Amino acid sequence: MKNFEKYTKQYFMPPVRCMDWAEKDAVDHAPVWCSVDLRDGNQALIEPMSLAQKVEFFKLLLKIGFKEIEVGFPAASETEYTFLRTLIENDLIPDDVTVQVLTQAREHIIRKTFEAIKGAKNVIVHVYNSTSVAQREQVFKKDKAQILKIAVDGAKLLKQLTDEEGAKYRFEYSPESFTGTEPEYALEVCNAVLDVWQPTADRKAVINIPATVENAMPHVFAQQIEYISKNLKYRKNVMLSLHPHNDRGCGVAATEMGLLAGADRVEGTLFGNGERTGNADIVTIAMNMFSQGVDPQLDFSFMPEICEKYTEYTQMSVSPRQPYAGSLVFAAFSGSHQDAIAKGMQWRKEHEMPHWNVPYLPIDPKDVGREYQTDVIRINSQSGKGGVGYILQENYGLNLPAKFKEAMGYAAKSVSDRTHKELKPDEVYRVFIDRFVNNREKFDIPECHFRQLEEGISASVTVAEKGKSAVVTAEGNGRLDAVTNALKKYFGAEFVLTTYEQHALSEKSDSKALSFVGIEKDGKFYWGAGINEDIIRSSIDALISALNNYLE
Repeated sequence: MKNFEKYTKQYFMPPVRCMDWAEKDAVDHAPVWCSVDLRDGNQALIEPMSLAQKVEFFKLLLKIGFKEIEVGFPAASETEYTFLRTLIENDLIPDDVTVQVLTQAREHIIRKTFEAIKGAKNVIVHVYNSTSVAQREQVFKKDKAQILKIAVDGAKLLKQLTDEEGAKYRFEYSPESFTGTEPEYALEVCNAVLDVWQPTADRKAVINIPATVENAMPHVFAQQIEYISKNLKYRKNVMLSLHPHNDRGCGVAATEMGLLAGADRVEGTLFGNGERTGNADIVTIAMNMFSQGVDPQLDFSFMPEICEKYTEYTQMSVSPRQPYAGSLVFAAFSGSHQDAIAKGMQWRKEHEMPHWNVPYLPIDPKDVGREYQTDVIRINSQSGKGGVGYILQENYGLNLPAKFKEAMGYAAKSVSDRTHKELKPDEVYRVFIDRFVNNREKFDIPECHFRQLEEGISASVTVAEKGKSAVVTAEGNGRLDAVTNALKKYFGAEFVLTTYEQHALSEKSDSKALSFVGIEKDGKFYWGAGINEDIIRSSIDALISALNNYLE
């Protein structure tokens, strides 16, 4: 690809090696989560949310369980300001929830922000200024000392206005464009801000590290975070927060590594919405923890509703392949995958399994509100016998014999291939009924009478074929055998009845019997099924369908 020479590394490694995080293999507890959907996510929308939409989204975030929510940049627009005042004046902020507001480190913006938060009980005032080499040189044209002074002056004004209010607001500082900043300089600025705030155990400060533009591999970010974590002043009284963006597609990985490196808190959005390629996806990060037995302290058990409301409020779609949330993430179309899942689910039924471990399913779909019957095993032309059998068993109580599953699988695949579409469970069932239960293309048996013999059974079978009927009598060692012999005589056919199985469709006393019959001729198998309250009639109906399939 041309022009690769114009690019070079834009990040800085810490001055010392920081690799303790690499010795850990998992995040073992949930961080403090802060949703920035209503600020960072909202400003990234083509059409920002209306006041009503923002209020409803706020309620959704509360339902999920967020205890810290960045509600906006109240000095940026009248809508942002009004939204915050609406939350406060209508008492919509629960006592255990903290709202966060963003402001640049500029005096008039900070003062406007403080007007907006009056009356709120729990508030984090989040101040930021950019510290990167590119911003210092190209945008602000200031040296390091001048940039540091902007941060310190902003921190002082936050403290001054809070003291004047007699409030207990908490403070957050972000060295924006951190990833383009020398880590030791970013640390110097953060520590200077902390010296102003003097955080305490009961009023912790937040130092937020934003990967404003993700420009390095996740392990680089982890080393930078570990360096900051080990060298921050007042560390026990500081919440070290992450705010990764996703420009390299590594927002989730960078966040997880940052948590291993010592971070306490994560700012992100549902499904990674945000400017450019988006923010860290809190849904994925939290569900990754959940999948390894860690309580994320967020509730995504109603994922379909979350997706629906998210789309309604933001006009953004959730990709069908979005981890844990997409409509297809648990779907198995491949025959081998379906077979493995079906067998895994059966294994769980037969064994007392304390932990989830089913092939191809990293978590139980039911834990996020998905259904096995509609979201997991899905049937198209790539599907196989295992999936089709699972659909019929789970939805309709049909426990197909192994060989029958193969025939049913081919029948369903054929319909899907011919129609070029996925088959829903009711359509799979219709294929079963049409092909293997109600197949009367060649003949039917409207009547059948039996007579007990000294050695066996005699059957008088009425065969209806092409508008005419005939009665054929034959003997056998049982009713089904006698009917089989009568049909062989009538059609002059030689075949072997190889399979006969039967089970009830329910445990009720009035349940119907389901019979399966397989016949074989020259190495080929033909199948039929019968459903009837009468066991004998259900087996005869199964034989009729099997022979009709043979005679096609």
